[in-house]
Amino acid sequence: MADPTTYRPKPGEIPTDPGVYRFRDAHGRVIYVGKAKSLRPRLSSYFQDITALHPRTATMVTTASSVEWTVVRTEVEALQLEYSWIKEFDPRFNVKYRDDKSYPFLAVTMGEEFPRAQVMRGAKRKGTRYFGPYGHAWAIRETLDLLLRVFPLRTCSSGVFKRATASGRPCLLGYIDKCSAPCVGRVTPEEHRAIAEDFCDFMGGNTTRFAKRLETRMKEAAAELDFEQAARLRDDIGALTKALEKQAVVLGDATDADVFALADDDLEAAVQVFHVRGGRIRGQRGWVVEKESEDIATLVEHLLLQVYGDAERDAIPREVLVPSLPADPEAVTEWLSSVRGSAVSVRVPQRGDKRTLSETVRRNAEQSLARHKVARAGDLTLRSKALQELQDYLGLDDAPLRIECYDVSHVQGTNVVASMVVFEDGLARKSEYRRFIVRGAATEDGEPVTVDDTAAMREVLTRRFRRYLEDAEGAGDLDLSTGVVGGATDGAAGPDATGPSDDDDGPSASGPIDPETGRPRRFAYPPSLVVVDGGLPQVNAAQAVLDELGIEEVALVGLAKRLEEVWVPRDDHPVILPRTSEGLYLLQRLRDEAHRFAITFHRQRRSKAMTTSQLDGIPGLGASRQKALLRHFGSVKRLRAADTTDIMAVPGFGRSLASAVVNHLAEGAPQEPAVNLTTGEVLE
Repeated sequence: MADPTTYRPKPGEIPTDPGVYRFRDAHGRVIYVGKAKSLRPRLSSYFQDITALHPRTATMVTTASSVEWTVVRTEVEALQLEYSWIKEFDPRFNVKYRDDKSYPFLAVTMGEEFPRAQVMRGAKRKGTRYFGPYGHAWAIRETLDLLLRVFPLRTCSSGVFKRATASGRPCLLGYIDKCSAPCVGRVTPEEHRAIAEDFCDFMGGNTTRFAKRLETRMKEAAAELDFEQAARLRDDIGALTKALEKQAVVLGDATDADVFALADDDLEAAVQVFHVRGGRIRGQRGWVVEKESEDIATLVEHLLLQVYGDAERDAIPREVLVPSLPADPEAVTEWLSSVRGSAVSVRVPQRGDKRTLSETVRRNAEQSLARHKVARAGDLTLRSKALQELQDYLGLDDAPLRIECYDVSHVQGTNVVASMVVFEDGLARKSEYRRFIVRGAATEDGEPVTVDDTAAMREVLTRRFRRYLEDAEGAGDLDLSTGVVGGATDGAAGPDATGPSDDDDGPSASGPIDPETGRPRRFAYPPSLVVVDGGLPQVNAAQAVLDELGIEEVALVGLAKRLEEVWVPRDDHPVILPRTSEGLYLLQRLRDEAHRFAITFHRQRRSKAMTTSQLDGIPGLGASRQKALLRHFGSVKRLRAADTTDIMAVPGFGRSLASAVVNHLAEGAPQEPAVNLTTGEVLE
């Protein structure tokens, strides 16, 4: 723990202008981002008597080893820069709003040639219109099924769409008039897009004109004695009416508003929001947040930043009703208005229907907090207890706030891979996971040597910690006093490891930035504790790596699966943790997660290695160019009939590579189609 007085800036050095500040730990990692109307009094408040600070704030200032700031012109710029940095660095001490469940949305992929309506969860994609969120996916499907009578929009997947196009026959929805069947040319792309836009207008709240239009057409059909058409239009009107009835009218003046409410205790707060469009509740959403020293006004400000930070202009309503005004209401209102492109009102409802609705949302927040407490009773306490037990049982100087666990996976020494999973503060940090392809040694003849678990673990740890030493050494030349730090944060960690996991569920962690690539130096700070899956041989091999590289500040243990023994380097007797120990449970979760991650990657590698192709073995022809050839010619049979000039017409193929392809296919390449050797499936 650092003494805040060692890095406290002199009060005269701190400007009184608006700005954004960052606290960094000893490894240069951003751990807190904040903004202030005047930087001097705000920063000075962190360096008062440590006993007068909130416990979480006290932990933050003692964890930090430096503070820096950037001056901006206005409070709105400070608000925007604070949001950008929180999103980029994901500081561990900042408030994080986490959904209390994964909410489904009704999405329309307007970015595609033929837009598709479907249920979507997770991160939002560019070019897609979202409606909701809804409490249940079945509610979306039920509403969509009703509306497809009036708006026959495509709902099928890309594979179904392509098969229907190739066969010239639409799917079942096309036959029952719940799809306009653009796959077989019943409507043009322009006509189908018009249907999608009408659907989006209806879902966006512009419902009256569609009902009136259908009613007018129904009367015209009846006047012309076309009673079948009139009956169909009558049923369409009924479907629209039924879909609208599913959305309760809560505000009679067709108001567009987002209504927020909050319920809190000393440790946590639950937030609920009702999205009201056209006076009807179109969606509901909730978050649970661990409270810091900030008051409700600051919590509301951070909430609005995270909800509307990446929102499109039409996602921000005219009114935002909150339980308490944000800490800087003028700046927040100006920022929201600039994003929307028109005036936005942020206020606390005092009376009438809006006040009544706010009370309803607040009751939902109270119930959400109660459910959260039941589901995660004692969770924060147990996490702290687990880290404290590991510190006590293993004799560590501090609780291991960052733990890395490694596991090796292979089948009889083939396709050897390894995984690295990371837990911070007792929680999985999936954006920090890494996968390694174990290269192993080779004989003088170039033949690979079978790699056992111990050798593989030694290679992986050597690569990881050598990279740490290189990045930590390079990080010393960084200028940490600059303003915005640029660069992508989702790339791979360098040549030694693959990129982050596919189930990444959050932004990448912060760290020193590489000035050449603009990417964070992923391995520029060490873990507090390394856990390897195995017994004493694996532990001693891992300790030999740390000794060879001169790393002394990293603790190391191994967890043997049979008796759940915890092995310490160079100790013939394991540490036995009680079966009810929270520390042992945390180590088991680490080990199991590392095993899951490693075996998933191994299966991917093994499946890829078992696939053969007639185009394999041609120098310079990788997977991407193989796909380009098959996409251009349609099949290997047609490719075999092509000459060098025909192949050179494919982008990326010169004369030499085209000749190599022709010669390879002419010199007795196998005539059989490519197959998966595991399943026997024909691939081409």
